Amino acid sequence: MLLDIGIVGAGINGMCSAWLLAQDGHRVTVYEQQAPMAATSSASSKLLHGGLRYLENLEFRLVKEALTERDAWFARAPHLAKPLELLIPVYRGSQRSRWQYALGLMLYDGMARSKFVPRCQWHDRASVLANHPTLKAEGLKGAYSFWDGQMDDHALGLWVTEQAVFAGVQLKTAVQVNQISPDGKLQTQSGESVRHDRLLNIAGPWAHSLAESSGIQLNHQLDLVRGSHIVLKDSCQQAWLLEVHGEKRIFFVLPWQGKTLLGTTEVRQELHEPTRCSTAEREYLLQAYRHYFPKSQCEIESDFAGLRPLIKSAANPTQATREYVIEQQGQLITVLGGKWTTSMALARKVREKVIH
Repeated sequence: MLLDIGIVGAGINGMCSAWLLAQDGHRVTVYEQQAPMAATSSASSKLLHGGLRYLENLEFRLVKEALTERDAWFARAPHLAKPLELLIPVYRGSQRSRWQYALGLMLYDGMARSKFVPRCQWHDRASVLANHPTLKAEGLKGAYSFWDGQMDDHALGLWVTEQAVFAGVQLKTAVQVNQISPDGKLQTQSGESVRHDRLLNIAGPWAHSLAESSGIQLNHQLDLVRGSHIVLKDSCQQAWLLEVHGEKRIFFVLPWQGKTLLGTTEVRQELHEPTRCSTAEREYLLQAYRHYFPKSQCEIESDFAGLRPLIKSAANPTQATREYVIEQQGQLITVLGGKWTTSMALARKVREKVIH
């Protein structure tokens, strides 16, 4: 049976869901308060990754799914998604030992079984410093290399949007949905009321607030966490995964458009607060970077931040689950959480909910 489906939110999760449902022949309309990929979906760390650090939280299902989806993006959009080699230097006094990294990386590679990227490899101190002479040498034991992926999140998201529209999706931008109901009806800020056979609330950080303001009780809550990034003017020849000195948190140093991208932070904020990189976050990232590259000029060109809708699950946002949940009340389906990399896997599960 073909359905008339409304989707609130034109981020990557909403547009992947719209694309799949339109391919099935359903009539799909997407309502977006700004423009496609205008918020969280274009403010990521630009990585397609399984989430190596999620193994520490025992999120094996999610990591396996994300690794599979990482490779699927390589195959689906090779013009916008590519493999990326990262190095993890190991020092005396690192929060994790060489063997902890080895175990995690071997498990990571084993779960991926990728035909796109090589397996992890250990590099001794001499070879690491020969290839990367600006890296801090004191206490260095060596480094592991491993592979994930990099993409232009905005460009790849717009490509998905184009595929969805080509498949028949009707996209309505600058339309704010103020009310949703379990019978599939929505009401916009302008007063327009529309009823769909199925209504999907995939509004990212706004999904829980939209349900709550509509009088709909959900079983899960969102933990809104800002992730900020800074872009340095220096070019970057190598991607790095690094521990913040004295902490178990990790951050990335990535090549990005001829510059160096540093990220990310994890700062809780309210939905109504502006999502922007604070002075404290810039200093935090710069200090973390200078610890490993003390001779860097560290001249900031720009910064950006995104608001991640995590499932509320831990006191420390670093330990919060990166899983997603799909709840249903009548003809209304609400998505909470979700990662860029797993957006198509999430869309397939949304499709299953719609048709059953």
